[in-house]
Amino acid sequence: MYSVKGVVRKSFNPDDSWTVTAVLYDGSLHVCPFQTDLPEYYQPWMSIAMDLPHLIQTHQVWDRVHKMPLLSITHLEGHREQRMAHLALGFITMGYVWQEGEHQPVKTLPRQLAEPYCRVSEALDMPPILLYADCVLANWKLRDPAGNLDTIFKFPGKESCRGFFLVSLLVEQAACTGMEVGSVPLGMPASPDSRLHSDESQRRSQYLVEGSSSFMRTITLMLSLLGHRWKDNPTLPDGLCYEGVFTRQLRGGSAAQSSSIQCFDALLGVRQVEASGEPADYLKDIRSYMPPAHRQLIEVLQHRTPLRSYVQSSGEQDLIDTYDKCVKALVDLRCYHLQAVTSYVSAPSKTAYRGDPTPREEKGTGGTDAFHFLKSVRDSTKNVLISPE
Repeated sequence: MYSVKGVVRKSFNPDDSWTVTAVLYDGSLHVCPFQTDLPEYYQPWMSIAMDLPHLIQTHQVWDRVHKMPLLSITHLEGHREQRMAHLALGFITMGYVWQEGEHQPVKTLPRQLAEPYCRVSEALDMPPILLYADCVLANWKLRDPAGNLDTIFKFPGKESCRGFFLVSLLVEQAACTGMEVGSVPLGMPASPDSRLHSDESQRRSQYLVEGSSSFMRTITLMLSLLGHRWKDNPTLPDGLCYEGVFTRQLRGGSAAQSSSIQCFDALLGVRQVEASGEPADYLKDIRSYMPPAHRQLIEVLQHRTPLRSYVQSSGEQDLIDTYDKCVKALVDLRCYHLQAVTSYVSAPSKTAYRGDPTPREEKGTGGTDAFHFLKSVRDSTKNVLISPE
């Protein structure tokens, strides 16, 4: 069973303000999940999305989508229903494009799927593709009053698929402890003489270490394996055509679409996006795959005086040591990510294509050169250590 004692709510409010609310309870879950259904008008979408594992396995997704009516999004009431529609249409799109496997993707989404998907994406300021914010942050419901969780939609894979999404959700909960430290530099005066600020920073920095470590142990494995690669995929050279709307090259699901790590970077002064080259460009671009409120939070943290500057100028060794401990947790995370990609992506891929003379690029699901990218962000993180060993 997957259960929670609380949940991280990153601006799940309808007005989409940038405020982060971390809700942690001892006992059952007190926070309502996202919408778990849509009005009767949208049942053609819901019936396909709910039955997607069976439809994919029996190769019926295309037929069901082709019979689907063209529906207007004007009957969606509010932010939650829009997010639910985005989630359902994202799952259907994944099933439609990849029903026949990675070598035979569909290159055009039919209008009855493409048009409403693009319209609701525009309303949410999110791209029309299945996002981490969909399949993890919005794809859950309470199974029972005890707080046990279940997914709303699934892909083939049964329990493994459930675990894939729900473990990632619980990782976001673990990251919440680290996110709490952001309230200190945001809400307290950044005076070097502030003893209260120093003590509170040290105490909360321990939460950041614990949150980062939990993140390291789970999300790198779960999200490195998410979905097929979309952008720069040779089987989709021009991207995906959304019939009647546009043709776009979009990135597939990736651990980078979780805003938590970029928040940690911004808070600790790891300036990944201010560098030049592919890693920085990718991290800037990937923010457009996050909900608008998440992007805003990262930017707010990034434009504050870096925590590193305050710690370094304090001259207090215990504070410097605590800061470096937090940075090392992020370095460990990125080293673990490299190991996970090697063990669970690169090595199995080489085994699967043994004997195939065609050169294969080590691309991540987001379309990056996986090893170059991961080594670059790891090294950038090491560079902010105040007292490197």
